[in-house]
Amino acid sequence: EVLQNHVLEAKVFHTEYGTGVAILTGAHRFSLATNIDDLKLRRMPEVPGLQKPPSCWAVLSQDRVTIVLLAVGQDLYLLDNTSCSVVEKLCEFHCSIRTPPRQMVWCLRPRSRQRALVMAWDRQLMVVGNSAESIQFVLDEDSHLVPELDGVRILSHSTHEFLHEIPEASQEIFRIASMAPGALLLEAQKEYEKESQKADEYLREIKDQQLLPEAVSQCIEAASYEHEPHTQKSLLRAASFGKCFLDRFPAESFVRVCQELRVLNAVRDYQIGIPLTFTQYKRLTIEVLLDRLVLRRLYPLAIRICEYLRLPETRGVSRILAHWACYKVQQKDKSDEEVAQAINQKLGDTPGISYAEIAARAYDCGRTELAIKLLEYEPRSGEQVPLLLKMKRSKLALSKAIESGDTDLVYTVVLHLKNELNRGTFFMTLQNQPVALSLYRQFCKHQERETLKDLYNQDDNHQELGNFHVQSSYT
Repeated sequence: EVLQNHVLEAKVFHTEYGTGVAILTGAHRFSLATNIDDLKLRRMPEVPGLQKPPSCWAVLSQDRVTIVLLAVGQDLYLLDNTSCSVVEKLCEFHCSIRTPPRQMVWCLRPRSRQRALVMAWDRQLMVVGNSAESIQFVLDEDSHLVPELDGVRILSHSTHEFLHEIPEASQEIFRIASMAPGALLLEAQKEYEKESQKADEYLREIKDQQLLPEAVSQCIEAASYEHEPHTQKSLLRAASFGKCFLDRFPAESFVRVCQELRVLNAVRDYQIGIPLTFTQYKRLTIEVLLDRLVLRRLYPLAIRICEYLRLPETRGVSRILAHWACYKVQQKDKSDEEVAQAINQKLGDTPGISYAEIAARAYDCGRTELAIKLLEYEPRSGEQVPLLLKMKRSKLALSKAIESGDTDLVYTVVLHLKNELNRGTFFMTLQNQPVALSLYRQFCKHQERETLKDLYNQDDNHQELGNFHVQSSYT
């Protein structure tokens, strides 16, 4: 059918199976393949009464099922593997603008757990929900919308704004003439700084209603959602002020929010440029944020955050230093000696650091000598030897294995040498390593007796050779 009717339009989509493609043919029929590596076109059901291409269509994938959503006139249709069904409209909104919007994105509202639709024209923004009302904003520049889990970013050539639903705690505190406990506590703290007796009046009003714990919690929560440090400090001062009049208020939440806000303010700085919201930060976790800083090569800031939050070495500083070292070995403008010394000076004996992994990265970058120098700092021979064998430095690997005193490691290197070198070179190499030679003889006594005879012949060890023949005569 595709060959006969030609392709009017095609769209590429991504699923857990791979990259797929959906095709609209000249017969106004849809076909799709969920994986282009194994191209098997599946014909979708026919849309009744479709005589011309749909005004718009999209491919959706959910729960391992791929469906096509299309608009025909004022109706929406959903095509799955077996049927074509009319989509029930959630709501319908009529706006006065006749031109289609340049961009449409969903805006999730965490507090009400409902979605709003944000539409952008050239210089206008409109937010609509499941009601007849809308919110409109005038834009100074052409902007691009980026949906987030708790709002929508509005990016232009010179500005970066964030559209989101106001959290309940912030709304309660900053609402005009609000009598919420958090609002009263904030006013009490401001009056206290002015040395006014009104502070006591506000405080008594909260305490008489036994709402002081709630007031402190509201201020802490509202501070976490604020972006301006001045407002954050004002709310946290109010929370700290209220805590002084409580006997058993847990301080952990207050301390944790203070720490997290300090981290967020650091990464929101324009020189860093990661404007995370508190909700996004909690969803990402600190480990993911550190990974983002590492990818941007902001190693000093990442380390300071780890030290400030007192993260375990393996999750924090050690991991970041290892990333830094792996980046350092890729720099070609410094000698191997300088790079190795710089890495050792910075890393030292930091717990959780594997010099072998850094050396492996250096080897992958074509810096074999640097990798060998870095392996000198690796205290575990079991990590040194495999990489040396990979780099074809078998003799050095043998020396390291012997120094470790690990017979299994020595056997591993000896057998590797046996397969790598010719027989004569192999025997000569063992002659220079008495420990390895002795262990190999023990191995040959049980596994390769003919090889043992060759060893005695090469050493001109006639006594052992005679003993060998005597023992062989009894078997």
